[in-house]
Amino acid sequence: MTGQAPRRTGLVLACAAGVAGVAGFAPAGLAPLAILALAALFHLASRATPGGAFRLGFAWGLGHFAVGVSWVYVSLHDFGMMPAPLAALATALFCAYLALFPAAAMWAMQRLGGGAGVRLLAAGPGAWTLAEWVRLWLFTGFPWLTLGYSQIDTPLAGFAPVAGVFAASLAASVVAGALAALPALRGRARAAAVAAALAVAAAGAALGRIEWTAPSGPPVTVALVQGNIPQDLKFDPARYRVTLETYLRLVGGTQARLIVLPETAVPRFLDLVEPGFVEALAAHARTAGGDLLLGAPVRAGERYYNAIVSLGSAPGQAYAKSHLVPFGEFVPPGFGWIVAVLRIPLSDFARGSAGQRPLAVAGERVAPNVCYEDAFGEEIIRMLPEATLLVNASNVAWFGDSLAPAQHLEISRMRALETGRFLLRATNTGVTAIVDDRGRVAARLPAFTEGVLAGEAQGRTGATPFVRFGNAPAVALASLLLASAAIAARRVRRPPTL
Repeated sequence: MTGQAPRRTGLVLACAAGVAGVAGFAPAGLAPLAILALAALFHLASRATPGGAFRLGFAWGLGHFAVGVSWVYVSLHDFGMMPAPLAALATALFCAYLALFPAAAMWAMQRLGGGAGVRLLAAGPGAWTLAEWVRLWLFTGFPWLTLGYSQIDTPLAGFAPVAGVFAASLAASVVAGALAALPALRGRARAAAVAAALAVAAAGAALGRIEWTAPSGPPVTVALVQGNIPQDLKFDPARYRVTLETYLRLVGGTQARLIVLPETAVPRFLDLVEPGFVEALAAHARTAGGDLLLGAPVRAGERYYNAIVSLGSAPGQAYAKSHLVPFGEFVPPGFGWIVAVLRIPLSDFARGSAGQRPLAVAGERVAPNVCYEDAFGEEIIRMLPEATLLVNASNVAWFGDSLAPAQHLEISRMRALETGRFLLRATNTGVTAIVDDRGRVAARLPAFTEGVLAGEAQGRTGATPFVRFGNAPAVALASLLLASAAIAARRVRRPPTL
């Protein structure tokens, strides 16, 4: 029995650290807390067996995701109309799945690492970063709460234009490992750990001063429209005409050259929308010699797409969303029954091509993406360096007044920083914002308000290293750290030869 109490205490501490780590992300934005939370997990796991480290990682992840992505329940129950017990169970199972990734990272740290220093400064950071990267793409991927996002306002953000958010994650996890190692180190070893953490921060700060891209032409005036259409009324036929009138009124009050409306601003197939409404939007855009980007579902034969279409001075163009949300936008094979449980309109979109090119509108080359897509950095850079601006059209009303809108803005900021491009976010209920090429919010609208965000965006050309090489350098470095730790551990364990 005496061994059970310390084990339970460790699991409780790990879970609490995971919960606390959520505050390192938006909206709280207490970036050091994200690193300290991981340092606490590293410290606990480094003193356990591989199996114990797995359990500690799972407890940390369960606390972290149960709080950090609690908005999944809101989406399933409040707006998807899933019964509360089933929505709670589905959310709990999803969080348990996500918790397997920190659990696997901690197991690998203990199983493959050597001494405490090697485990915490090499094996741990390498395994952590690789686990996050696998979470990016496994089962279509869910990269929410990737550690690097929490560092968007710290010196460690300087690594993002070089090798993406996972480079920031790797840097942050090295700092966490150094902090975790301090209690076990003495003298020169402790000084070396502190020096390693300071060197990583200094390198990030130095990289952050580099201007990777250059302005292209004069700034373009922009207007981002936030309709604030309640999600539970968005697809109500009785509300349809009011929705059109709202957008016509808001657009009519703008004089920008580039106007952007949210995802599925028109809650009806575009070919069924009154031609007068579409022409009125196009005519207004032409008065400023510019263009309007409209989010709407479009049909092509029996298939339909979550799309952004252009109206105005330039020839008509369209972008179709290619990275769809499982169950929300497409139904995986064998799960057709879920459509009867989730009352989500238009829940089986077709995928747009991965080879789509930027839209030539308002004198710029715009790389559009829809909602969840901007959580995937390597998909955003498909249109770069050709594109001069990024545009994200979203409808995060699905998640209510939860952590999700602020977290999504933080993700968008990282995409702007990685690519060295301004990013325009037009959302239904918030957060609508203009983000500059350094990932800073230049202007934003309050959430859950109707309005238009007017401002300027500077088109930019050139390519950051991340645009050229994607996540590969960060993944390679993390793999190298883990492999080096495994080799070092093997040498330590090898018995002496005669």
